[in-house]
Amino acid sequence: MPKLAERFEDLRRDEPRLRARDAARRLGATEAALVASGATSAAATPLRPDWPALVAAFRALDPVMALTRNEHAVHERQGRFEDVSSGPGHILVLGPDIDLRLFPGRWTHAFALAGERPSIQIFDRDGEAAHKVFALAGRTDMAAWEALVGGFAAPGLAAPPDAPPASAAPAREGEVDAAALRTDWLALRDTHDFVRLLRTHRATRRQALALAGEDLAMPLDHACAGRATLELAAAGGVPVMVFVGNRSAIQIHTGPVHRLAPSAGGWFNVLDPTFNLHLREAGVAAAWRVVKPTEDGAVTSIELLDAAGGVVAQLFGARKPGQPELAAWRALAATVAERHALRGQAA
Repeated sequence: MPKLAERFEDLRRDEPRLRARDAARRLGATEAALVASGATSAAATPLRPDWPALVAAFRALDPVMALTRNEHAVHERQGRFEDVSSGPGHILVLGPDIDLRLFPGRWTHAFALAGERPSIQIFDRDGEAAHKVFALAGRTDMAAWEALVGGFAAPGLAAPPDAPPASAAPAREGEVDAAALRTDWLALRDTHDFVRLLRTHRATRRQALALAGEDLAMPLDHACAGRATLELAAAGGVPVMVFVGNRSAIQIHTGPVHRLAPSAGGWFNVLDPTFNLHLREAGVAAAWRVVKPTEDGAVTSIELLDAAGGVVAQLFGARKPGQPELAAWRALAATVAERHALRGQAA
């Protein structure tokens, strides 16, 4: 695919900081096709799509930077892949550093990229990045990295799609029985049951939040709720959980946040030594303070949605199953709601 690589080089001459995802879109290509062309690195080696084994093999690299993103948020976490397990339709990575929920049913292609920033990048069937792992200069075990690449190298695999698929139509929102939805919401025993609640009532997340009542879902000022939450957490030393995901991966940071900074292009950032978050604030179309009952008591989150109703990011207080919510986090979320609520309005 030399033509694509040449067009990429022309684009990068004018915009050297342009990311591969954005460059691919500008070129009318998929990011997977751009990576496969060799345009973004010294070499791109296709890897065998044995997803549980590949993710488990990351444990030998120690440490790395794991990256999961969607259109409006990028989540970067340094550390070790520790407890890796898999089951029907999922791969779990648990540990104090790297914490992932992976759903490889859509994964199709993976490449090992050489060069100044060696990485392993996994793409779904539409050519969109699902998850990436980067070597850390002077820290990652590069002998183990090369052994992994050699063991999974699979030249001759089918090429990824050149062009992205046509944009899918927004999900249709049918009628929802608000009273029944609220009753079942109040009966939740675990935050993970919320997705099942949406399926049971055939409701989108946006619909459910709008119908539940402000005690369960309070609309917030989307222009500042995410930033305000992170600023209060940093100022008060309140440890948080930051979730960012896409259709086939969710990545979680648990711990404090410290260094916050806006940057060019409307991004608001957490720039800590082992955790970076990049949030495109213009992409946040709605924000909510959400309360979900559990066996451990109420659990509160600040949820940021895009214009289509998809989740950009979710912020919780740091906790583990079996533990009640941190009082400091609950107070923080109440402060955000008090200062930034859109009472009586649709978010």
